[in-house]
Amino acid sequence: MPSFDTVLETDMVKVKNAVENSAKEIGTRFDFKGTAASIELKDKDITLIGDGDFQIDQIHDILRNKLAKSGVDVRFLDIGKIEKIGGDKVKQVTKVRDGIETEQAKKIQQLIKGNKMKVQAAIQEGKVRVTGAKRDDLQAAMALIRAEIKDLPLSFDNFRD
Repeated sequence: MPSFDTVLETDMVKVKNAVENSAKEIGTRFDFKGTAASIELKDKDITLIGDGDFQIDQIHDILRNKLAKSGVDVRFLDIGKIEKIGGDKVKQVTKVRDGIETEQAKKIQQLIKGNKMKVQAAIQEGKVRVTGAKRDDLQAAMALIRAEIKDLPLSFDNFRD
């Protein structure tokens, strides 16, 4: 039976390179000299540290530019709140999304069911597998998911005939 997987996968090598390039730029920019501005990546968390909210926003802009240049969609970033960490310093933890969360997977599943298509959607550990009798039905399901779910950079893989 034909099927495909709807996935949310980030190329972590490109993310790591973008973070390293952002750190280099922060180190060389004149407006960050003598400040606590820094950026680092641990597992799937990007930590931004700065002297204030404005500086965090500047670091975030640098990161977004570097991610865009390396071809990583910025919708993969789940931006956290800005927190005070002592003195006048603040930090912000931004998570890199990898895998579809359960509530978004249910939303995709309900979208397919609600459209009365001749396909079935099953949630499987961070991805949604869609199966159907005809290849055309699967391609219509892909088009529907692309059109309706705009807040996630979803991709489709493992297409089997």
